[in-house]
Parts: sequence; structure tokens; C-alpha cells
Amino acid sequence: MAGDFAAKAKTYAVPVVLFSLSMLYQLVLLPRAFPPSHYDALGIKTYSSIEEVKEAYQYLESKWNSGLEVPTTMEFIKIRYAYELLTNPTWKRNYDVFRINEQDHVLEKLRQQYAGEKFYNVELPLLNADASDTGDYAFNVITSEAFQSMFQDSKPWLLQVYSSGSNRSAQFANSWKKIGALLNGVANIGMVELGEIQIAAYLAERKPMGQFFFRNGLPSVVAFPPGCKTSDCLIRFEGVLSVDAVTDWFAMAVLNFPRIFYYTKESLGPRFLAKSSPHKVKVIFFSKTGERATPIIRQAAKDYWNYATFACVLWRKEEFSVWWTAFGVESAPAVVFLKDPGLKPLVYHGSMNDSWFLDVLEQNKQQELPQLRSLTSEGLGCDARGYSRAGHDTLTWYCAILAGRLGPELDNMRETIRRVQDTLSKSSELNAATADEHSITASVALKSKRLTLSWLDGEMQKNYCFFYLNSESSVETCGPRRVPTDVPRLFIIRYERNATEDTFKAENKAKSIWEFHQQEVDPAAQLSVTYNGSAEVSEIIRWISNIIKDGDSRKLPFYRVKTPELVPEDEEPFWSRAPQGIISKSMGAKQKVQSIIIHIYDYLGDPRIGPALLLGSLMSYGTIWLMKNQQNHKVKSSRPSQAENNDKLRPVERRRRERNVPKHNLPPSVTDFEPRDSYQMPLSDSD
Repeated sequence: MAGDFAAKAKTYAVPVVLFSLSMLYQLVLLPRAFPPSHYDALGIKTYSSIEEVKEAYQYLESKWNSGLEVPTTMEFIKIRYAYELLTNPTWKRNYDVFRINEQDHVLEKLRQQYAGEKFYNVELPLLNADASDTGDYAFNVITSEAFQSMFQDSKPWLLQVYSSGSNRSAQFANSWKKIGALLNGVANIGMVELGEIQIAAYLAERKPMGQFFFRNGLPSVVAFPPGCKTSDCLIRFEGVLSVDAVTDWFAMAVLNFPRIFYYTKESLGPRFLAKSSPHKVKVIFFSKTGERATPIIRQAAKDYWNYATFACVLWRKEEFSVWWTAFGVESAPAVVFLKDPGLKPLVYHGSMNDSWFLDVLEQNKQQELPQLRSLTSEGLGCDARGYSRAGHDTLTWYCAILAGRLGPELDNMRETIRRVQDTLSKSSELNAATADEHSITASVALKSKRLTLSWLDGEMQKNYCFFYLNSESSVETCGPRRVPTDVPRLFIIRYERNATEDTFKAENKAKSIWEFHQQEVDPAAQLSVTYNGSAEVSEIIRWISNIIKDGDSRKLPFYRVKTPELVPEDEEPFWSRAPQGIISKSMGAKQKVQSIIIHIYDYLGDPRIGPALLLGSLMSYGTIWLMKNQQNHKVKSSRPSQAENNDKLRPVERRRRERNVPKHNLPPSVTDFEPRDSYQMPLSDSD
């Protein structure tokens, strides 16, 4: 019996579970999803007019005054609360259309305040209708007519949905002003009043049954990322409404800006200065308040990530000596630019506006002695596929490159080449530094942009370095560190292109099968010379001048070759890749799980789920019953009669059974015995 019961329970498990879930949903979950409305408290139909609300309350009040009914204190509070809410036009509109009731917490407060009191002791009114007029702070209010044209601008949009009678919206007014000021220049700011029903419904969320609602009430903040023009791709702010929270969310999730971290005096060196790329300018902000970097600064960090890296430091008076010794910072706010090794930091004290900071950053984004890398090669004129910085008409130009592995030796030599560059850029210093009039050639070439001085990471750009320093001692300069000594080397490249554009262009003739594997050569011819002199500034200047003078005056061989590609030093950061495809991809696993839970919770209020579960239970039970009947019918039909079985026996089997039957019960046959008085007739001889 126990086995039969377990088998039946297993067979009918699915319909039983579905039936149980349907009953649980209909009797427990669904009533919680649809609590009684304030119209039910007054005993009137949903969406009744204000006049009908007043009439219903007056009718109840007359009963109380006459003594026919004596409500409890909580009943009176609920009825009075519903009356005050539904007789305010703004509150009633918000409640009817979007089920917004931001003063619902008052009920619990009044329940505790008047516990044990009589209903006539409750002080009236219950609700404060003296909310601040939001028209005092509303700006750039978007109407239905202007909504269609607001997406003509390519900038993203940040919108606040508010209500003119909402206390929370009034309290958020000053914060919204600060948010608008911080996002000025990077985004468009707008406000939508809840009375614009069409726009508000377009920006609201929708329940499975089509009811519009704002999950966190008002004010509600939504954003349209760049390129987003429909509600399908808008992003909603789900956090606590504050200036820092909204601004950081918009900068990270919508604009895809990087976050600039704060460092202490202990962590600034090992975590920021040591880990930053050597070719980037370090920008450090000193702040008294510790507030987050503004969106303009974070946008600059994104736009200039190839040239600069950013950090923030909280200023403390007790750390004055540390920052004064390290960077020369006297007070905050201040911004520091750290450029080449050994170069004095550039410090700006005082508050700064956005335009001033962007101008200063543009002026100081490069190191004094720029690094030759994949991003800067063409701009520096050190590219055989490009042209000189002097212009397309320049036929001959030069690039002096200091190559070496990162370390003290390279830093010292970089400082020497930087002094060479400073000396060449100032004619008066040049005349004082050396009496060699031929050195003037290098100064003129530098000012005319025919000469560029730069440095190269020999370890990172090993192919490029070995290509020009092809000697036995190149391992001391290029490639991984395999020798105990690092020897930086200076070499100069002479670039030359043909006089006419057509002569140096690659010929478009078809290649033979023997030439097909060969790479295309660079358009400009190259000749390189390595410096073997001392590290004196005057000697280096004289050598550069002699190279330029010799290269300009002599007809040198036109040597064209394929130059190795420069390797990018930095991987592209995640926030500088293609924007989030309109929909943000920066959402982590935790946010995704929360989003799934929220959607499941929304569907728990769908009244169609209970009947669907009940229908599934009945269908599964009917399917099981039908399958069992079909199986029983097959079993009965698979048992034929004995006669049919005998008829269907094979002949061999039939003969076997006949041989086994006893012969004494069988009647005599004519073939078994010769009958008595039998006579055999003789046959004639005829055929």
C-alpha cells in the first residue's frame, strides 16, 4: 500500500504543486498586491470626483455626530486621511494616475501618537498642504510641445520628474540646482511636471497590467545616454537622492567617465606615482573638503588619458611639510602638474573654473621632452609615412631620439637632452653657451620645426630601437634587460621625400609572384647616425648642427625601407572604449540580480498568474489521466483468445503438438490398417 501511494504521489506531483501555488497566490499574494484604496475607506467608487468625495465624508460625519456610528480612532484616521488626500487636486491627480502617495508614512505616525485615544481627540488637519511652490526653483521645464525637439542635441539628457505639490520635490530643489551646475557643459538638464501626463507616462515604469508608476515616488530622475532617443534605452536612478550620488551615477553609468581616486601621503607614491605610465603627465588635485571630482574634470581625464593621469589628495594642515617638500604646495585648493624627471612641479593655487583648467591642461599635456610612441610619432614628425611638422612642402627634416631602458641612466640623459632643447629654443642662451657659429643651424631648424627632440622606451619599442641601433652593443639599450648596465644612446634620423608627390608614391603596377611577399616601403627616405660623443650640452648641439648642415648641403643616397611599427604603450581602458551602446554595460552582477528580483516582484501583482497556475494544474492532471487510460486499453487489447492463438501457430509447431497427442484416443484411419475382406483388383496390361 505504501508503495502504491508513493507511486501515485509521484505521478500527480506536478498538478498538486501547481494547484497549491494557484491557491497560495489567489488567497495570500494577490490580496497583498492589491490593498484597499483610499476610495474604499470612504466607500465610494475608484476615481470618484472631489464633490463625490466630499459628499461621502459628510455622510459619514453626520453619522458620527448623531451617534449612530462611533468609529475607532484608526478608522477615523484612515477615513480622514483619504478625505484630505482626495480633496487636494494635485495629490488626487498623482494618486489616480501614478498611485503616488508620498505622505503615507503619516498613518503609522498617527497610529502611534493616538493609540488609546478617542477619535474626537485627533487634531485636524492630518496632512500639511503648505508645500513649497516648485515654480520657484523649476528651470528648463519641458512641455509636450518641446519634448520632441529636445533630442536634436547630441548631448545626453538628465531629467527630473517632479510635482508642484510635492514636499519631497521641494526639498530636493537646492540639490537639483547644484547638480545642474556641475553637469553644465557635459549634459542637458530638464524638468518635467507630473501634470504633463503624456511625458510623465512616457518616462514612468509600467506594471504587467499596464499601470504607470514611479517605483521610488517623486522626484524621479532618469537619463537619456548619448544617442538614446526612446524610452527603451533610458536609465533610471535608483539610489538616494543627493548631489554626490546623482552626479557620480550620471558620470559613471551614463557618460562613462572614469573615477578619480583619493590618495593619502602614504599611498600616493606606491599606488599612483609608481604605477603611472612614465610618458604621462601626473595631475594631482588638492582639496579641503574631499568632494568627488567634478564631471568636467572626469571628462578631461577621459579625453586626455593618452597624455595625463589624475589623482586627488585630501589636504590636512598637519601634512603641510610633506606636500611643501614634495611638490611645493602651500594650501588647498591646488593643482599640481608633474612632468619630466628632475623637472620642478608646476603648481597652481586657488579655486579654478572649468575653462581655465582645460586651457592649462591643454598647455601642459605633453612632457617637456616628448616621448616617441605610436600616438605621437606623426605629430612629432618622426614618421617616414608622414611629413615634417614644418609642413608638406618641407623636403628634409630631422628627428633626434634618445633611446634607452627606464631607469636612472635614462632619466639623467633625458634631463641633458631637455637642456639641449631649452638651449636651442633660446638664441641668447645659445650664443652664451658656445662660440661655434655652426651650432646656430640646429637652433634655426628647431624653431622652423624641421628638428624634433624626443626619447624612446628601448625596452617597449625593441624592434624600432634595434632597427636604428643595429650593433653589438645594442643590447645595452634595446630590448629586455639582459646585461647589468643600461646605456642610453642618442641617434638622429634624416627624413627626405622626393620633390614631387608622384615620384615617392608607391607604384600601382602589379607585382610578380617573386615580389608579392615583399612589404611596401615607406614613402620618405631615411638615414640615421648614432652619437658617440660626451654628454656635454655644447657637444651634442654642435653634433646635431653638423648633421643638419651636412644633410642639407650634400646629396645623400635616397634610401627607402619599411620601418617597424611602434607598439602602443597602454591598453585601452574600459571607460574609453565604445560607449555603452546606449544601454549601460557598467552594471555589475549585484545590480543585475537586483533588477531580476524587482521584475519578479512586479509580476507577483499580476492577477492572471493565479488562473494560469490553476489552468496548468487541470491540464497536467487531464494529461496524466488520459495517458493512464491509453496504457490500460493497450494492455487489454494485447491479450488475444486461445483459438486465435492456435490459428496463428506455425505449421511446424502444429505438427509437433499433433505428434505428442496419445494415439489410443484417435479413431482408426483408412491409412492405418488393412481392412478385412479386402481384395486387390488386378491391373490390365494396357496403359
